[in-house]
Formats: sequence, C-alpha cells, structure tokens
Amino acid sequence: MTETNYRYMEEQFAREGFLFSRQQIQQFSLFYELLTEKNKVMNLTGITEFSDVVEKHFLDSLSLCRVLDLHQPLSVLDLGTGAGFPGIPLKIAFPELSVTLMDSLQKRVRFLHEVIEKLDLVSVKAIHGRAEECARNIAYREAFDLCVSRAVANLSVLEEYCLPFVKVGGRFAAYKSKGADEEAAAAKRACSLLGGRIEELYKFDLGESKRSFILVKKIKETSGLYPRKAGTPVRSPL
Repeated sequence: MTETNYRYMEEQFAREGFLFSRQQIQQFSLFYELLTEKNKVMNLTGITEFSDVVEKHFLDSLSLCRVLDLHQPLSVLDLGTGAGFPGIPLKIAFPELSVTLMDSLQKRVRFLHEVIEKLDLVSVKAIHGRAEECARNIAYREAFDLCVSRAVANLSVLEEYCLPFVKVGGRFAAYKSKGADEEAAAAKRACSLLGGRIEELYKFDLGESKRSFILVKKIKETSGLYPRKAGTPVRSPL
C-alpha cells in the first residue's frame, strides 16, 4: 500500500468517525488488493476504483454502526455476502464480532476463504449454501444475534431468507437505497408472518448516495413453513 492510499483511507474513515489502527487499515488495503486482483478473472464487483471501493463498499458496509452498537460479541450472519460485503469490513472494524459469511456460489466462498486466511481474521467462516436449505439446518436456524444483507432483493423476499436465521430478540438489518419507505410498508405482512417487527427505517447520505437501513426485530420464532423451497420467495413474495 502506498503512503498516499494509506492517508486517503485513513482520512475517509476518520470523516465517518472511524479511527482505525494501522493494522486495520492495512487489512482493508489487502482486502482491496485481493478483491481487484481476483476480479480480473471472476466477476466479484463492478466497483474497482480505489476511492469508490473505499466509499461504496467499505464505508457503506460499516455504516451499520449508525443504527446498531457493534462493539459487542454478537454472532452475525452475512447472507448473500458475495465478495464479502458487509461481513469482512464489519469484522475488520469490530473484531468482537463472530461472523459467518454465506453465499450460494462456491467460487465466491473459495475467494472468501483466501481473504480470511490472508487477512488473518479469527472467528470468521465462509459457508457455501442457499438460504432456503441452510435455514433448515439446526446449526444455523435461529442461531444468530444479527443477520445482515446487502443483496439486491425486495424486502419481503429478504425477510423470508433472513429472519429464520435470527434468534428471538435478535435483528435483521437490510441495506437499502431509494424506495425503502415503500418496501417497508409492503413488507409488513411478510414481517409479521415470519416473526418479525419493523423497528426502524433510518435514512442517511453517504457521499452523494442516498442510503438507508431497514431494521427488523425478531419477536417470535419463525414458523417451520419458512423459508419456502428454492425460487418460491422470489416468484411469490409473502
């Protein structure tokens, strides 16, 4: 990492209130290098410019601290993690977290194993699997304090995928951009059926982007009917 890039990253993190150690910034830098190098042979992200990755991947992932206290030993599931967002940045920034990265594409999971090893991260694992199947595994069902997702999907679909993994009393946080109000209103029925309650809709600006979080609290166990079989939640949202 060049000193220029180090200073840029340090300044951008500080602008959002993050005062990271040199080791943490070096981990972010190495993650960037691994991401862009692997992206040459595999489609991980359409965002590759250094400054864009810092803002649109790293800072966006970390913005969850605006609505939740992450300085505690929470068990976190990042569902549909893709290239490791938001799970990897959250783990670098908040080492107390125990993070599980889950993705349906094996080659992405192999990349994540490489990232975990090279960044020397502990209490992080990457799992290959579909939400519809993994949510029926006793090791994962209602096993997490927090489930997060930056996946591009309708909120009612995401709730069916994510809430079965969350403990009663835990939360699901959906990273959203525009249209969060309409999505939240349309997803109230699904939320209730799945044992959740929409707790907060938080909007903010990140650079020039309009971002938001929809925070759902798990208030009762999810019925064994959910999630439905693969493909059904997308074709026929609750």
